[in-house]
Amino acid sequence: MENAPIINLSRQIALRRQMDVVANNLANLNTFGFKGEKVLFEDFIMPEASDRTFPFGDRDVHFTADWATMHDLQPGAINETGNAFDIALEGPGYLSVQTQNGLAYTRNGALHLNASGTLVTSDGDPVLSNGGPITFTSDETDISIGANGAVMSSAGTKGRLSVVEFNEPQSLTHLGGSLYRASTADPGQTAVETKVHQGAIERSNVSGVAEMAEMVDVNRAYQLVAQIIKNQDDLRQKAIQKLGDISA
Repeated sequence: MENAPIINLSRQIALRRQMDVVANNLANLNTFGFKGEKVLFEDFIMPEASDRTFPFGDRDVHFTADWATMHDLQPGAINETGNAFDIALEGPGYLSVQTQNGLAYTRNGALHLNASGTLVTSDGDPVLSNGGPITFTSDETDISIGANGAVMSSAGTKGRLSVVEFNEPQSLTHLGGSLYRASTADPGQTAVETKVHQGAIERSNVSGVAEMAEMVDVNRAYQLVAQIIKNQDDLRQKAIQKLGDISA
């Protein structure tokens, strides 16, 4: 079988994967705390077949493979909101939250109280302190969150936000939106470099202009590969037709 169609197909598969990542970045342009992603590609070299009787020397066959998806860990812009329950994390830390699928981490600081008075994320997941979820009664006032994550109200100390930092943040598994799951190799540790900023929120670090430009580039590259495949098919058909005419 000819190698050219397979090589071009590998490139198209990689471009489709890249387009999926770009589309997801754009979809989360306004998701608080969202970190954009980038696809890393590698040059996969097909193992050689070799034999002393081959009339010509072997040549490497190169394929395109998407090697990994990397998180863009640059901080997003911090906007002041004045809302007592909004927080922005200044540093590499993540908030610990309890989801329906277990413990997860996020930088989405758009918090609020649910019907039972528990502090939750915009998705309704309870935000954890060192002693579990943080709950307020309806008559508590003067709610404040310190730079170290300590939560206070008129009733006194309510707990301290569980902010976690990771040695290898690229090992986090993206669960969707701004949620991540830690790997067993790097479960995280209590934050030492991260400060909590009350009354502010971190926006997505995705640039809409840059992502749109990349989407155009990916689309053009895909169309170019498709045209190359079509040209190769046309040449093959012409060759078969000429060979048929000669045989006749």
